[in-house]
Amino acid sequence: MIEAELKARVHAPEAVMRQLDDRAPARIEEYKDTYYDRPDMALEKAGQELRVRTVRSDSSVRTVLTFKEASVGEESGSKPEHETAVASAEAAHAILHGLGHVPVIAFKKHCRNHEFEAHGRRMLATLVTVAELDGTFLELETLVNESEVADALDDLRTVLCELGVDLEDLTRELYTDAVAAKRASGQSPEEGPAVRQGPPKFPGPT
Repeated sequence: MIEAELKARVHAPEAVMRQLDDRAPARIEEYKDTYYDRPDMALEKAGQELRVRTVRSDSSVRTVLTFKEASVGEESGSKPEHETAVASAEAAHAILHGLGHVPVIAFKKHCRNHEFEAHGRRMLATLVTVAELDGTFLELETLVNESEVADALDDLRTVLCELGVDLEDLTRELYTDAVAAKRASGQSPEEGPAVRQGPPKFPGPT
């Protein structure tokens, strides 16, 4: 399946939050994301991503392992995605280390998730803040077959407009790049691994 996704900067997060609350209850979660690559950055060069994500809420903790292939289009960076739950975050990290992968960057995202049906599609809308970055972002996604990506992106744009988000605020800005740049400049208030050499560049949206 392809994760068709659009991401936008949100200038009126409270208004968008109210719109989302009208569609579905919110699920408040904290994501701790760690991205891995080979020592020669082979995954990055191929446009791929390998991530361990631990998700915490008031009632649960879960970990998922995700591999994203190269994007199927430049417009949104939508990628084929393969994801599975893992029983132990520690084991997942140990396995990737044992297979020769190295952590590239790790950071936390504070997320407000809403799942709902729109235009015949199951969608996930996530309001995101990252302590190390300024502003609020909205990620809107749906899983589709590759042949449906263009139509799905049109539906996502329609929903963004319904939520009051200006399509001029769509962005391909990457959390990985932005956080790495903040840390490299010494402006980040948090710490975490950022071992990539040279300009930070993780292809496709996170």
